[in-house]
Amino acid sequence: MKVHVESYGCTMNKGEGHGLSRDLASSGHNPCSSSEDADIIILNTCTVVETTELRMLRRMQELRSQGKEVVVTGCMAKVQGQAIEAVSPGSLIVPPSDYPHFRERFVHRYGDGDDHSNMIQTLTGATAIIPIAQGCLGSCTYCITRHARGTLKSHSVEDIVERFKQELDDGAKELLLSSQDCAAYGMDIGTDLASLLGSLLEFSGEHRIRLGMMNPENLIRITDRLLDVMEDVRVYRFFHIPVQSGSDKILRSMGRRYATEDFISLVDVIRSRYPSASIATDSIVGFPGEDDRDHGMSLELMRSVEPDIINVTRFSPRPGTLAADLPERPHGRVSKARSREMTALRFMIGDEKNSRFINGTMDVTVSENCSKGTMICRTDCYRPVVLPSGPKMGERLTVRITGSARTHLFGEPVD
Repeated sequence: MKVHVESYGCTMNKGEGHGLSRDLASSGHNPCSSSEDADIIILNTCTVVETTELRMLRRMQELRSQGKEVVVTGCMAKVQGQAIEAVSPGSLIVPPSDYPHFRERFVHRYGDGDDHSNMIQTLTGATAIIPIAQGCLGSCTYCITRHARGTLKSHSVEDIVERFKQELDDGAKELLLSSQDCAAYGMDIGTDLASLLGSLLEFSGEHRIRLGMMNPENLIRITDRLLDVMEDVRVYRFFHIPVQSGSDKILRSMGRRYATEDFISLVDVIRSRYPSASIATDSIVGFPGEDDRDHGMSLELMRSVEPDIINVTRFSPRPGTLAADLPERPHGRVSKARSREMTALRFMIGDEKNSRFINGTMDVTVSENCSKGTMICRTDCYRPVVLPSGPKMGERLTVRITGSARTHLFGEPVD
């Protein structure tokens, strides 16, 4: 049968979707690149906010109306089985905790395929995503993902190294390590992220490794060792550290286990070691109890730290979470205005910081084909640079920066 995996949400979800494709290929089924050509759709769902949940349910209905068989995986498969059954009755539902048995459950429902010659290549261009753990050690009051993924279950170093080698053999040049909190990796199995990176860096080659999101309270305990390992230029000097709010009062209500000063100290330590490092962070606006003063503190924090990326999200109450029942939720108009203000600040910072690179040169890795005859490359600090098409995927080259936008740079190869 022809099967298409359609993944939504976080990087880890997309990496797991790629793993499901591998499982299907090994059982003789034919993964294909579009839902139109497929007999069965694996809908790898996200439910982080209500708008995404509704989008997933609509997509299930669309696929069923087209006569497709739908298999539901991802976070909704764990926490919203009844909602799935209501719009897609009889669908096979496989939550993330059952992924080790995914192929067995799929074959039990649909049987073995008849083509065992399939090879699944890396996910996008020269990029592969490698999940390193399930779940987290957090207790965030707003997070439905914690209910969907459970507590931390780190994958073994041996399994990750094997997957890493497999992706390199398939041609990957950019490898993204992903989990709900990469900084927590190994706390349940007696190791840590720095040690894992050391094992992966034993493989020679010009590939690059990018770390996924790291929560401040766990990054603090491994900062020095991690920064030591990142002396190897093959690790992108990119740090995604979600702060969520500039108000300690709101952080406590969110169940976050750090203060704003901890976040500031982390950024200072990173930049003192690697001044050009890219810092990404997250901001939730409109959280219950957030007043104008709290919002102002969040804006001031961002102005002070000047992150390279600010991912802005309006608070969305999720079923089964403590925050869904908290009082004093800002009015929707207020949350929307705060979101616009934070987003405008994000783009102002991006414009100003990116313009500093014009006329300079940078070494980049070609990572992705883009539209209209262009390609996306990544600097050693993971900044995106748009080039005219021409270089090979995964190629390393030196570029001159010719222009900038609020989210990326423009460049041309240096002869």
